[in-house]
Amino acid sequence: MAFEQYLQRGRQKLRCGYTTGACAALAAKAAAKMLLTQQMAQEETLVLPKGLAVTVPIEEAAFSPSFASCAVRKDGGDDCDATHGLLIYARVSPCAHPGVEIDGGQGVGRVTRPGLDQPVGAAAINSTPRRMIREEVEAVCRSLDYQGGLSVVISTPGGEAVAQKTFNPVLGIEGGISILGTSGVVEPQSLQALLDTIQVELKMHAAAGCKEVIFTPGNYGEDFLKAHPPVREIPVVKISNFVGDSLDFAVEMGFTQVYLVGHLGKFVKLAAGVMNTHSRYADGRREVFAAHAGMAGANQNCICQLMEAPTADQCLAILEDAGLREPVLDSIFKQILYHTRRRADGVQVEAVVFSNQSGALAYSEEAGRLFRL
Repeated sequence: MAFEQYLQRGRQKLRCGYTTGACAALAAKAAAKMLLTQQMAQEETLVLPKGLAVTVPIEEAAFSPSFASCAVRKDGGDDCDATHGLLIYARVSPCAHPGVEIDGGQGVGRVTRPGLDQPVGAAAINSTPRRMIREEVEAVCRSLDYQGGLSVVISTPGGEAVAQKTFNPVLGIEGGISILGTSGVVEPQSLQALLDTIQVELKMHAAAGCKEVIFTPGNYGEDFLKAHPPVREIPVVKISNFVGDSLDFAVEMGFTQVYLVGHLGKFVKLAAGVMNTHSRYADGRREVFAAHAGMAGANQNCICQLMEAPTADQCLAILEDAGLREPVLDSIFKQILYHTRRRADGVQVEAVVFSNQSGALAYSEEAGRLFRL
């Protein structure tokens, strides 16, 4: 059954899907019920972190007194990615320890480098999916008055091959895919439709007389803005990866001030003049860190470590150890302002760059006043 949630992107109506994390939680919930009731499951329902309910058919169901196993098929909606159609399995069995233990099996990657969501050696099942799995299985245990512990193993046959089409090998996740998702929902990302939506939204704000606007790529930026609301009311527009196009729209529509608020992992690319931050167009994050570290006096070993780092947060940790974090961030941030202000000729661009671990890392003076940083 299809997930009947839609988004209007410009003139297109696009169907949403659900994440691998949602699939894992649905499968784990169904398998826990089968184990504890010894009854076959046909379908399962889950309320996703975004507040939407999804009901899916259960596939490959099997159970005995010692285990239960089933699968949920990943549905990417109209944003089909490499994992679309994969079966995400959960095998649930009793364990000696109280609580819910979660691990990855066949086709789920393992973390081999520091700096990712999970520690080295752990299954690449991110924090939100782990929380969803744990909470759903614990709820089943409470409803059936089960006091013992349960082991949940998530697997996806074929995941190792699929992972080669993703950035997992570059990030240091080996042996399979990652189980991901912060909202549980896959929102369609039709490129032209997204651009149309950004343009329409900006036209609406311009027509209302707005001269200032805040641009942020997505959920991380929205969370940062909730924690640091501006001191005056300014519209916020989600621009996905389209920094350059959005700046062009702002110029075209007569805005005088744009505030860019984004995660370092995306915005570091702006320091190289990369104005579409999606990895399919360009990356260069590590190269930017390495080049600016070199200008700040980093030695060869530090530069080599930066070129091997899987994430921006790991780059920061390397620079911290080398005593170069502040000068390198300052140098990168100056280039971010240079390239974005050059693109938005005639519009004053201010910026805030943050990380989820460290909060605000660099910001222009005017942005600091606006967000009380």
